[in-house]
Amino acid sequence: MPTATPVCAMDPLDVGIAAVAVYVLRRRERRRRQQAARRPRLWARLWLTRRVEFGWYHNLMVELELEDAPTFKNFLRVDVALFREILEAITPLIEPAEPNAARRFREPLPPGLKLAITLRHFASGANYVGLSYGFRVAPNTIHYAIKKVSRAIVQVYKRQLVVPPNTEEGWRAVSDEFAQKWQFHHCLGAIDGKHIAVRKPPKLGSLYYNYKGFFSIILLALVDANYKFMWVDIGSAGCCSDAQIFNHCDLKPAMEQNWMHVPQPDALPHDDADTPYHIVADDAFALTTWCMKPYAIRGQTRQQRLFNYRLSRARRVVENAFGILANRFRCLLGKLLQDPPVVVKMVMAMCCLHNLMRDRYPALQNAALDHERADDHEVVPGAWRQDQQLSPLRVQGGNNALRAGKEMRDYLCQYYNNPVGAVPWQDRMI
Repeated sequence: MPTATPVCAMDPLDVGIAAVAVYVLRRRERRRRQQAARRPRLWARLWLTRRVEFGWYHNLMVELELEDAPTFKNFLRVDVALFREILEAITPLIEPAEPNAARRFREPLPPGLKLAITLRHFASGANYVGLSYGFRVAPNTIHYAIKKVSRAIVQVYKRQLVVPPNTEEGWRAVSDEFAQKWQFHHCLGAIDGKHIAVRKPPKLGSLYYNYKGFFSIILLALVDANYKFMWVDIGSAGCCSDAQIFNHCDLKPAMEQNWMHVPQPDALPHDDADTPYHIVADDAFALTTWCMKPYAIRGQTRQQRLFNYRLSRARRVVENAFGILANRFRCLLGKLLQDPPVVVKMVMAMCCLHNLMRDRYPALQNAALDHERADDHEVVPGAWRQDQQLSPLRVQGGNNALRAGKEMRDYLCQYYNNPVGAVPWQDRMI
């Protein structure tokens, strides 16, 4: 009988090499498919490429500049001249670098377009997708532009506009303005805090959750009599109180140790006792000789209520400054969706622009402020008080007053109830 032909068995080494080769080929094919799935179908969407023909910056803004200047100011919250001034100042910081290989096929955004997008976002609070349809710029590019422009505005204007005085003459000018406008003497500013609503930061739990029931960062500000920010602290978590923030900021030791050259105590008008210069605050802050707050006890005497009225007239400037800021930059009335570090730069940029515009046209949006009628000095609430997000921080208790601060408050109470320090209309205000 014929014998069966033996089957040639493969060498185990060849089998292993073949298996490895098949594995490598399959892995390369899988990687190629993944890369193809991630690869964008379009280098740029076609409607974005028609930015010059139909975008707001090259069309609407040009029409408003030529035909309707007030609407241009309403659109960006700055007039044409100020827009050009800001653009010239920040262009070196936001202008793209020299062309490189990665930028061969796509033109960078012009600096004016980046500034316009940023100001429109500040003014309206529109989200990135809504802005992308108007300006015809991709949302991710808008995010990068707003962050870069905000940083540039802070870098250019912060040291010029948001700085407290550093000389006795400068502080005396602030005090004289408070005395002239609000009849409160030796006042160096009003301090208070404001919550800026933000989206919940990831992986931080309830750190940014405040007692009002939303996530926020805190803007703590010292304001002069003209509603301008002299000093700001931005970025503390919403769970903190304004007194807690103030106790850990650089302003407190500067006031305690007089690093900013505050004038030495001198006499109030028509008085002979030396009285320290001070800032005014609400009941959340500690009472000291350099920080005055109202009486918070029940059953106040008439003299104490009169003092609280006189102090509140000066302290009201900080609440109204927040009102101007949020009515001008409406994004502060809603929830900011950026990460806290970006929000800090944005809010700081808005404070710089606020001070710049208070210098350029201070009458703008003054109708939104609290104001007193000239005939009877009754306070007429401003329109900003209708915005719920603008309510100031309030933290009750937890601060022990110093004996010297109490004595000074009692002395000021007597002074403003005395004919030498009284104003004619104060008796009918309580």
